[in-house]
Amino acid sequence: MTQTIESFQFAPHMLAPAQRLPGVSAFMRIRNGADFLEASIRTHIAFYDEIVAVHNQCTDATPEILARLAQEFGPKLRVFHYLPHVSPPGSDGHAKTPGDAPASMVTYSNFALAATRHQWAVKLDDDHLAIPDAVARMVGDIRAGRADDSVMHCFSGLNLVRDEQGALHVPAALAVSGKGDIGYFRVTEQTRFAHDPRFERFARGDFPRHFAGWHYWHLKLLKTGGGFANYDLAENPNSRYLRRLARLRSGALWGLDTARKALVPGPLQRLRAMLDGKERLAIARDQALGEAFPQDTLVEALDATAPGWRNWLESAQ
Repeated sequence: MTQTIESFQFAPHMLAPAQRLPGVSAFMRIRNGADFLEASIRTHIAFYDEIVAVHNQCTDATPEILARLAQEFGPKLRVFHYLPHVSPPGSDGHAKTPGDAPASMVTYSNFALAATRHQWAVKLDDDHLAIPDAVARMVGDIRAGRADDSVMHCFSGLNLVRDEQGALHVPAALAVSGKGDIGYFRVTEQTRFAHDPRFERFARGDFPRHFAGWHYWHLKLLKTGGGFANYDLAENPNSRYLRRLARLRSGALWGLDTARKALVPGPLQRLRAMLDGKERLAIARDQALGEAFPQDTLVEALDATAPGWRNWLESAQ
């Protein structure tokens, strides 16, 4: 059953860390995610105690997909329809909307997090195709008490695009998704979203970042509209995402071996990492790429790490 949220005002006490249950919650914020929403939920839900799925301004089949899956999975999938008109990151509307307003991406995100019920949480997007073994290891460490609850366990995914013939590649201009912005964390009143004129920023309290591995394949760029439809670019000509789209279209396409070589950390990055924790995380991430994907091709890597991927990707072509 979908719960409708007409308005919401966030306060940190709503995160209620002392009242949370043992386990792991995932939370999703979805706008027109029908392309890969079911793939994301089905490849992750076995590992989590619940998925909180919150949709906003959907004009595709997202609500119907969520309703059908909620019937199948019962209380493990809790669905909310968030009614305030939320401006996308990068838009003038987002920049001008106060972070505590119901129509802010910040409040929308904090609602999704506050709706979770377990001690650990992780943000899940509607275009994440799980690497099951990696997710299972991380969640297993959390459940067994082996995961350090004083850090944010960040993870990443390779972006995928198709060329004109339909073959899969990694885009040189946007090869990797995840540089410390997504990960598993113990929920406290300080782990919440805050306003940045460019986007909603996750304020992780005093938790340092630790790279936990390559946990998914990022299907964003395979979505309808090339993954940029939700940014309302026609109405926001100054959006940072319009510039990102231009770089993506003009950039090279890599195979897996080229991506591994190109992402080897260079001297300048290593120098920056001496002062910047985010750069240190990026180095740890890129150094782990070869171990995570030692195969010769992307197709071989997908076969090895994401069984059944063809069912989801080929149906979206």
